[in-house]
Amino acid sequence: MEEQLKIKIKQEGHLAAVLSRQAAEVSKVDRKQGLDLMRQARDASKRCQSLIQELKRLQTA
Repeated sequence: MEEQLKIKIKQEGHLAAVLSRQAAEVSKVDRKQGLDLMRQARDASKRCQSLIQELKRLQTA
């Protein structure tokens, strides 16, 4: 269970970083699409943080 969480944390963190970089590039040309990508990056980051909290709870239990 912990290993699966660690993998998901890594995936969500990577996704957030990729989307954030894309948003920075795209926003130079298309502000609306850049904002949408940044929202997606923020959502991925929130999922990552939730998974980290869940992993911490499992490790201390």
